[in-house]
Amino acid sequence: MWEKLAAVEERYNELESLMADPAVAADYTRVAEYAQERSEIELLVTTYRELERVEQELADAQTMREDESSSEMRELVEEEISDLRARREKLTEGIRSMLMPTDPRDKRNVIMEIRAGAGGNEAGIFAADLYRLYTRYAEKRGWKTDLLSSHDTGVGGFKEVIFQVRGRGAFSRLKYESGVHRVQRVPVTESQGRIHTSTATVAVMPEVDDVEVQIDPKDLDIVATMAAGPGGQHMQKNATAIRITHAPSGIVVFCQNERSQTQNKLQAMAVLRARVHEMEQRKQNAEIEAARRSQVGSGDRSEKIRTYNYPQSRVTDHRIGRSMYDLSAYMQGDALDEFIDDLAARDEAERMAAVDLGGDARKAARSSSR
Repeated sequence: MWEKLAAVEERYNELESLMADPAVAADYTRVAEYAQERSEIELLVTTYRELERVEQELADAQTMREDESSSEMRELVEEEISDLRARREKLTEGIRSMLMPTDPRDKRNVIMEIRAGAGGNEAGIFAADLYRLYTRYAEKRGWKTDLLSSHDTGVGGFKEVIFQVRGRGAFSRLKYESGVHRVQRVPVTESQGRIHTSTATVAVMPEVDDVEVQIDPKDLDIVATMAAGPGGQHMQKNATAIRITHAPSGIVVFCQNERSQTQNKLQAMAVLRARVHEMEQRKQNAEIEAARRSQVGSGDRSEKIRTYNYPQSRVTDHRIGRSMYDLSAYMQGDALDEFIDDLAARDEAERMAAVDLGGDARKAARSSSR
């Protein structure tokens, strides 16, 4: 990693020279490109140079300590060494943070899919509870939600509900919600007051642009149908719902919540692109494939990432081993950030641990530069 830092500094110096070249200065496009690249690495280079300066001062102080005969002066030098070591640690942590790989999808809008798992009608009711949780959470963060598709159970629940969340950083927060959610409570249909255990699965996919997914219109079977819903005077008289089948992948998307075919088609294509993009990633990367399978699983109760226990008013995230005891407030979206913050911190710690800035690497980089 120290060799990488030296290479980044070398590129920074090269950009400085290029921008000072009169021939380059006349080309505003190139100057803008170089300026942008320089600004992206400037903080890293500045921190790296500061760390090198502190390292040199620390080495000088340690040499002074060995040569100093006065106990009073040695004590002062020890204090300086202690301060320099603290400063070195802080700078090193800052560099680790800047070198951490980031997920380019974090700034994207997301498409969320919630499906009833094990538990019959109660699982569908729980799926509806989760849908309300995430829409309330999105509202509190100033994000917008759009219902894309839903299949209700007829008893206040969803077999499946698909919706879009639009807002800065939506994927960076909601990606931790992927997995099996388990609920323990007495269903409203339970006459004997017994606690039942049910599940719902949540999948979170980043929204992708047209240019990122190549979908041949010839591979699409697009059918307009009547929208399903309540009858009476509000019943749809026109075929506004859209079903799109993507022949190569077998993916089928159905959207009916807008009043026009055009809007439903646009929403269905957004869902299709996200699903096709996710499928392509699984094919190209075995790790992504494993992660995708694990985030949804089969809906079996044993695959849970989070448990909602109503009798105890407790919600537990099993990935970080943390519980909260105000389930009512949690389901209003008031406390979800506490879990997400902990999960994000764990993720960051794991990524920082992968960035090796050990002393051996530092010495090797110095010796190779001499």
